[in-house]
Amino acid sequence: VSSGTEATMTAIRLARGFTGRDLIVKFEGCYHGHSDSLLVKAGSGLLTFGNPSSGGVPADFTQHTLVLQYNDVEQLSRTFAEIGDKIACVILEPIAGNMNLIQPSREFVQALRQLTEKHGAVLIYDEVMTGFRVAKGCAQGLHGITPDLTTLGKVVGGGMPLAAFGGRADIMGKIAPLGTVYQAGTLSGNPLSVAAGLATLKLIQQPGFYETLGSRTARLAQGLADEAKKAGVTLSTDSVGGMFGFYFSAQAPNSYAEATGCDIERFKRFFHAMLDEGVYFAPSAYEAGFVSIAHSDEMIEHTIRAAGRAFARV
Repeated sequence: VSSGTEATMTAIRLARGFTGRDLIVKFEGCYHGHSDSLLVKAGSGLLTFGNPSSGGVPADFTQHTLVLQYNDVEQLSRTFAEIGDKIACVILEPIAGNMNLIQPSREFVQALRQLTEKHGAVLIYDEVMTGFRVAKGCAQGLHGITPDLTTLGKVVGGGMPLAAFGGRADIMGKIAPLGTVYQAGTLSGNPLSVAAGLATLKLIQQPGFYETLGSRTARLAQGLADEAKKAGVTLSTDSVGGMFGFYFSAQAPNSYAEATGCDIERFKRFFHAMLDEGVYFAPSAYEAGFVSIAHSDEMIEHTIRAAGRAFARV
């Protein structure tokens, strides 16, 4: 396919076609593209069905989307105990990056795998953000979990318009013309994007690639924490592979509710102070940061020194 949105949209359609069920489960704070059934806010309570969070999305399109809390094993278990036979699939960011960086607990991902297998639901790992960014084997490799379907975004095209979904042969066999689930795209797999993707895959297999990427990212995260402490600013940080997060709170959050409890106003002041220093972070407190292999050690140190001056101002 040509985009991450197409990949997740089609993976969900495929899961529904494979299981013959309608209900999908997503987690609050996770973003899976802008297809209608996924643009849903979370409600309160165990089984609160979603309301559209974008104009132009009919409520009928989201009535089969259930939003649960990230990292809440008890809620997940109760949900499957009550309606597991109605759930077509569970889709998640295996390391969340759209409510800042939030890592799942081992208990959470293991429960997801066990419950979906027990109840015949399809487990979809949305690796559009984590794919090849956290490890060569992606987040599922770090977790030791084999999902039923995986989605990947522009990383498979080296940043060019390309994305992909794939998984178990019996599920993929439901795609037309072998099965009844329709999917098509004029530009899917175009040669320019595929060439860029192949070049990228060769580069990330170079010896020491992920060790270098991970150490630079960890150095940045630790450097931000150290500079904040010197300035008397409450800050916590986390990183995995090339992804990092920093939070104006005493500890890293484990859920969307905790992420929204961070000091957002202080983040805004820090963001603009860093712009004044010539460093451009993501302009949202709810977006994970990314280090590229192109970011040198010198760039990392420059960013840390700039952050020290910015923290002193905020």
